[in-house]
Amino acid sequence: MGPRARAPCEKGILLASVVAALHALVSLGLIFLILLHAGRGGGVSDMFGGGMSGGFSGSNVVEKNLDRITVAVSAVFAVTTVTLTWLWR
Repeated sequence: MGPRARAPCEKGILLASVVAALHALVSLGLIFLILLHAGRGGGVSDMFGGGMSGGFSGSNVVEKNLDRITVAVSAVFAVTTVTLTWLWR
């Protein structure tokens, strides 16, 4: 006989549900942050002052902060992905 699968307990189901909800929110946030990044011709970030060209150097700071936030959210996305894989094995 092969190994038996673990029976899910209430805490395991609750934890998986919470992580799945967090994963969905992080996914939407990551999509939003990626759309904010400026491409070649600008992007959605132009609406929020990220595409101002001229004598202002603040747009460079905005882009760097947007990059940092995107990297942090993508790290959370990776952690929730691995956690869900581990919980639902």
